[in-house]
Amino acid sequence: MNSKIKVGIIGGAGYTAGELIRILLQHPATEIIFVHSKSNGDQLLSKVHDDLIGDTVLKFSSTIPALTPGSIDVLFLCQGHGASKAFLEAQPVDASIRIIDLSQDFRLTDLSVMGTRTFVYGLPELNRDAIRTAKNIANPGCFATAIQLGLLPLAAAGLLETVHTTGITGATGAGQSPSATTHFSWRVNNIQAYKTLTHQHLHEIKQSLAQLQQGYASTDDKGAVNFVPWRGDFPRGIFISSQVQCTLNIIEIEKLFTAFYKDHPFVMMSHGPIHLKQVVNTNKCIIQLEKEGDSLVVHSVIDNLFKGASGQAVQNMNLMFGLAETTGLQLKANYF
Repeated sequence: MNSKIKVGIIGGAGYTAGELIRILLQHPATEIIFVHSKSNGDQLLSKVHDDLIGDTVLKFSSTIPALTPGSIDVLFLCQGHGASKAFLEAQPVDASIRIIDLSQDFRLTDLSVMGTRTFVYGLPELNRDAIRTAKNIANPGCFATAIQLGLLPLAAAGLLETVHTTGITGATGAGQSPSATTHFSWRVNNIQAYKTLTHQHLHEIKQSLAQLQQGYASTDDKGAVNFVPWRGDFPRGIFISSQVQCTLNIIEIEKLFTAFYKDHPFVMMSHGPIHLKQVVNTNKCIIQLEKEGDSLVVHSVIDNLFKGASGQAVQNMNLMFGLAETTGLQLKANYF
């Protein structure tokens, strides 16, 4: 592209917006035009996101500029669930402006159309071709991303039956607003299961698996995803372990995963044990397979704020604007 992609951000004070801003400031093909925040208008971005000190002199906008043709090229919605739909109902946005929504408002097929806008589910490893031509993207959930990336190759081969999966997430997965279960004194040296078997990301997970394995989880006898999420005592990252029954041997399964992800730069296989420090601060998903008898366990790790949110949003933006999808996302993990 000859000119930079002009970016607007709504809901700029939260964790996902902070990570998005940090990525876009270093992205070679973007220019941030405005970052809107109801509660921080006219303050420096670095007053809220203090890791940005010295990186930008941008201030939060207290008002939303007219979103007319040429004002911006892409709008990122970084608000809470339900707020994106309300925003688009109240705020005129020209049809030429592309939208990437980081909430869950448009992820499900039956909720993906709003007026003249149709949202494509933005998991590149599943829908990359559709993302390239899309005008509107529903960015996947963080748990959903990590679980799906561990199961998609099995669904594509028609091998999925019942899945039992557990996952632990860092405190940033709960958002920036303080609560009893995100407070340091509660979270440190502590873990807790929550939303057992009822997590909101289950719907999009089942939708994606059924896209590759027709009829999956449509009825009780067609399989199901049984998910137990955990709150972890660390800031960021997600570790998933999914157990399924599979009669293929481990070499055959490894070949299946390698072939499925061979053209996807952010998903990689490991033959050794994996851990969160390999992915934190990156857009990577690393997968490890273990098998005992007919029981297969798929481990997958991501950074919930990168591949699970803002990094994946930028990956989607890159695809939408014809850039290499790795542009601005070749980052080193905070290993030490």
